[in-house]
Amino acid sequence: MADITDIKSILYTEKSLELQERGVVVIQTSNRMTKNSLKVVLREYFGVAPLNINSLRVRGKAKKFKGIAGRKSDYKKFYVTLPEGSELQTVEV
Repeated sequence: MADITDIKSILYTEKSLELQERGVVVIQTSNRMTKNSLKVVLREYFGVAPLNINSLRVRGKAKKFKGIAGRKSDYKKFYVTLPEGSELQTVEV
């Protein structure tokens, strides 16, 4: 089962910052994370019960690394709608 280590990052792009103003956080995770496991992680570690979760599977692009064909990793993006007035506390490293 997926856990907190499967969350890769919270995305901060131009689009995701606009969504954050409306209470939607974009989270990048590994492929094995599901909506239910993300909901459990958000409740346990962040103390937030999400209102809605939408998921998107992103396939890695085929690239060449120093002339050798390779492929970037696949990942999932989750659009998490949070209750009004709540936010995710992140850890600065």
